[in-house]
Amino acid sequence: MDQTNVDLGRKFGKILQGKTIIVTGCASGIGLETAKTIKELGGDVIGVDINKTTQYVDELYRADLSDRRTIQALIMALPMGANGIANIAGLPPTAPAELVLKVNLVGLKFFTENMIPKLADGASIVNLASLAGFGWPQSIDQIKASYDLDFDEVPEFIRKYGVSSDGGRSYFFTKEALNVWTILNRWTWRDREIRMNAISPGPVDTPILKDIIETLGERAEEDMRVMDRPGHPTDIAPVVAFLLSDMTTWIRGAIIPVDGGMSSHILCNMHKL
Repeated sequence: MDQTNVDLGRKFGKILQGKTIIVTGCASGIGLETAKTIKELGGDVIGVDINKTTQYVDELYRADLSDRRTIQALIMALPMGANGIANIAGLPPTAPAELVLKVNLVGLKFFTENMIPKLADGASIVNLASLAGFGWPQSIDQIKASYDLDFDEVPEFIRKYGVSSDGGRSYFFTKEALNVWTILNRWTWRDREIRMNAISPGPVDTPILKDIIETLGERAEEDMRVMDRPGHPTDIAPVVAFLLSDMTTWIRGAIIPVDGGMSSHILCNMHKL
């Protein structure tokens, strides 16, 4: 067992003891580290990924989260009573725009909304947003237009609103819209004490970091010069686990930056602080 996770368990105890958490994107990167952390903190993990893995999962369901029918079959197959969902699965900005929107936004929302009846009362939903979604207030019209976006409407939406893969816009848009969706659903399931929040990482050293740097070019290079280092999955997963725990029942609709101070740096520059 990894020493970092042993230390986590010693520091924080079994804060997820008795909880079953669904982790999408569990086979790599932040999803893998999140599954690992949940296990160390006493929880059980139901993993969802398009790829096969046996690491840190009690059950694995393989699914393509860009496809409505596959997601519907997944929802039918998943057991009742999960105590949380960690929506970690996502595609990088180098992927085709249609797939980025379907996986990072449309599929994520469809899966989560249709899983609500199967979740336990008091469940916690944690979405993996991004510093890339920081500028959501400047994209309100596009985001509102996406509220009811369905799978088969994605190609036309991309054409109409210019949400293409050029410059990573498709990726940025999905994270902006995910931020807003999280905020809007702060009280949606409050009668069952189900809450939703999001984590907003900065650049994290995962397999898709090179794709992000490749897409953003000079912009990404400037960010990396300002930061002391890129994040690691071990910086992100404990915060996800914290939000999944019973210590955070009054945190609702929050977008929590875990970015080494990068969002604060942007705010200082924006407001000339």
